[in-house]
Amino acid sequence: MVNTNEIVVKVENLKKIFQTGDTHFTVLKNLNLSVKKGEIVTIVGRSGSGKSTLLNLLGGLDKPTEGSIIIKGTRIENSDETALSEFRNKHVGFIFQFHHLLPEFTVLENVMMPYIIGRSTRSGVHDKSLELLRLMRIFEKKDLKPNKLSGGESQRVAIARALINDPEIILADEPTGNLDLETAEIIKGLLFDIVKKFDHTMIIVTHNDTIVKDADSVYQLKYGALNNLIDHVN
Repeated sequence: MVNTNEIVVKVENLKKIFQTGDTHFTVLKNLNLSVKKGEIVTIVGRSGSGKSTLLNLLGGLDKPTEGSIIIKGTRIENSDETALSEFRNKHVGFIFQFHHLLPEFTVLENVMMPYIIGRSTRSGVHDKSLELLRLMRIFEKKDLKPNKLSGGESQRVAIARALINDPEIILADEPTGNLDLETAEIIKGLLFDIVKKFDHTMIIVTHNDTIVKDADSVYQLKYGALNNLIDHVN
């Protein structure tokens, strides 16, 4: 259970409209959300309801049509791309349904990559990457290329990569969506354990019932707005 009142993600009156020619399509409207430090929040909803769009906005990968997004006390919706890139690298870790590992690099190099990109020194990153691979139970694969991994193994590497910069916030978009039920349960357990171990905050879009069941709060995204279904947060 979360035992802090610190708000690390705050969304106010968020609206997102996509335009194609003369056609306008409103995906999100008057959406509000507050997430506390250490909280695991799941967002459910039908395909096309805007769940991935919301995660992209929270991570600064897209900009809202209206409204504010405050991450760690910083309003990000009007930041330029350079500032957003630096902010993402420092504060946000992304986990996607498709792992997006770089095929020309080893498992270890893939995990190290975000740290190397965001810093002028590699000091400590090697040992830190190895420790994350141990925590994700994939250490023995550290020298392999991604094409030698199973889907579950690849997703473990992707999770380790998302955590290498110690992000306060993890945004996960269907991280078990391409895995069989048994593998999905293993990945879910490892992810939740490591998030709680390091006191990360996670917002996760999912259709996985066990992820929903074990989350602190569950929201349904419907008609462009969030409805709170479950709240276990103290």
